[in-house]
Amino acid sequence: MNRRDSLLAALVASVWGFNFIVIYWGMGEVPPLLFCAIRFLVVLVPAVFLVRRPQVPWRTLALVGATMSLGQFGFLYVAMAAGLPPGLAALVLQAQVVFTVVIATAVLRERPTAAQAAGVLVGTLGLVVVAVGRGGHVPLTALALCLLGALSWGTGNVVSRASGAPGGLGLTVWSALVVPVPLLALSLLVDGPAAVADGLAAFGWEAVVSTGYTAGLASLVGYGVFNTLLARNPSAAVVPWVLLAPVVATVSAWLLLGQVPNVAEGAGGALLVLGALVALRPRRRPTPPRDAQRAPGRTLSSTRR
Repeated sequence: MNRRDSLLAALVASVWGFNFIVIYWGMGEVPPLLFCAIRFLVVLVPAVFLVRRPQVPWRTLALVGATMSLGQFGFLYVAMAAGLPPGLAALVLQAQVVFTVVIATAVLRERPTAAQAAGVLVGTLGLVVVAVGRGGHVPLTALALCLLGALSWGTGNVVSRASGAPGGLGLTVWSALVVPVPLLALSLLVDGPAAVADGLAAFGWEAVVSTGYTAGLASLVGYGVFNTLLARNPSAAVVPWVLLAPVVATVSAWLLLGQVPNVAEGAGGALLVLGALVALRPRRRPTPPRDAQRAPGRTLSSTRR
């Protein structure tokens, strides 16, 4: 990657990291599932009328939307509303790397490399450290909900890979078709019509700014730039930049919200990020034997003789 693309990747990862702070700040009195539904409604309209539908079956769009959007962010928003701090949420959500490797091994029969297996073990150890040392201020239920979001994200990665669906802005927009209505229905079922009505009434300027950031900047612009980078650079050079997001989220929560991570959260988060980095390490291409490298020269020489 050249310097410009590296700066763009760092910028997108920073936008995604700060996204956790914006969600926490803007949710307020709005029920989390309703807040998430409104976000994806803004992602969908009017972009669905401007962006071409990717040439994949509708079933693929539905599965990607149900896992990578509805499941991931639905669980994330509920986890944060249940008391999971933004910085810790950003860290735990990176367990998607571990889940992706494990699910791909089981479903796609993709044998993990030694680096991927080591990364899964290190990342799992990091999750255990975070869970054990979470302290009394972080409900275990909130932590479990965030892990379910990471599991849904990892599942979506495998669904997308198995279907051969092209990544990009079109997939982000059109897969959002299956997100707002189920989330609104779940909010009505879980929170009740009165809470939904109160949440809409309490949808103030903070919620509007937060929705604009999460839908416009984090989803549409962020994924548009990120997928452009993937199109012109090796994925192994682009994807690890995502691990900058939890760092930005943790530092931002520390500076702006006064949420200082404890030692166990910091150590477990570091192990989780390290495990993800190891799992994302690209395969080394086997170097051809020296004899094979010299063979063309020998052939040419012998021909000349």
